[in-house]
Amino acid sequence: MLTVANLSKQFGEQSVLRDVSFSLEQGEVLAVLGRSGCGKTTLLKILAGLEMPTAGTLLLHGQDLRPVPPNERQMVYLYQEPLLFPHLTVFENVAFGLRIRNVAKAEINQQVQELLAELDLWEHAQKAPHQLSGGQRQRVSFGRALIIRPRLLLLDEPFGNLDAQTRADMQQLFLRVSRQHQITSLFVTHDSREALTVGTRFAYLDQGQLTSFASVGEFVQDARTAIRSELAFWENIQQKLE
Repeated sequence: MLTVANLSKQFGEQSVLRDVSFSLEQGEVLAVLGRSGCGKTTLLKILAGLEMPTAGTLLLHGQDLRPVPPNERQMVYLYQEPLLFPHLTVFENVAFGLRIRNVAKAEINQQVQELLAELDLWEHAQKAPHQLSGGQRQRVSFGRALIIRPRLLLLDEPFGNLDAQTRADMQQLFLRVSRQHQITSLFVTHDSREALTVGTRFAYLDQGQLTSFASVGEFVQDARTAIRSELAFWENIQQKLE
């Protein structure tokens, strides 16, 4: 579905991405782990059309994305901040993408009702964004993205501002919904546990260079992910409890 080959990006003399290559099939979630400043957000912005690559190719279903404007790429970019329309209800925020596509009113009502129920938001349908919790606002943002059936979902540490329990709940919600709707996603994070939770494929981005892993085992064993040291920490705690 998505093929990225030899993608590079420079800002002046600074090289941010260097020969990044990977591919994604329909329904796969590529979890890209990396520290702050490694180029994760730049990669997402290039895919979304918000930045132009210095070199490389981007193909989505065989289509060259480089000349395609952002609003025609049929992608959705989700940030840590939900960026909801404050003057619209939850229902209207989710329905917005369908309304601007002139979908029939009855079809909009049906689709939005079904999605809000799926996201456990139906009882909040007539509330304004300021009346919601952080997790609820992020669910509304997620629903607004899903309703238009994007070809690719780009997630830039979307749950980073949530408390630990709400973040875990959102990860499970993302897993359930993405599997049900076969959503193809690129999910960037600096949290190894989150990467392991949401990903079906795994990669590590370090100083602009992307390493893809053939298996979860290879991802865990790579010292840069720090997963082995975290496992050792919890094993040590377990020994103390025993």
